[in-house]
Amino acid sequence: MDMKNLQRSDFDFWTAVDTRWRDMDALGHLNHTAYLTYMESARVEVYTQLGFSGIRKDMDESTILASMDVHYLSQVKHPASLEVGHRICRIGTTSFDFLSAVFIKGDTDPVCSALFKMVAFNYEMNQAIPVPVPIREKCSSIK
Repeated sequence: MDMKNLQRSDFDFWTAVDTRWRDMDALGHLNHTAYLTYMESARVEVYTQLGFSGIRKDMDESTILASMDVHYLSQVKHPASLEVGHRICRIGTTSFDFLSAVFIKGDTDPVCSALFKMVAFNYEMNQAIPVPVPIREKCSSIK
């Protein structure tokens, strides 16, 4: 997968995000950590779209981030309206991958892309669990 040449059509779920003044760094562009926050907030919205009430540790079926591979492709200055795309691109027994990219609203090329490896997790038992049915059912075309 070419993380630098993703297109809008590569994504199934979308979330609009506006930059905030505090997201800028001393160099006048968005700080690298701001993109992670945008993608995390959008990822929680995906769970809601899949039928979960959100994602929290008090739920029997939750998730935990196992790893991420992030590519910063171009600078963004505040203020900007962004759109974050997500797609579940792999489902395993206890884990799945979220492909994500941040686009400036109306632009065709992403400014940041990432692959997040998620583990289905039960915080009370402190262990991995099978990927929840709503994720498997809504994403049944993924092998």
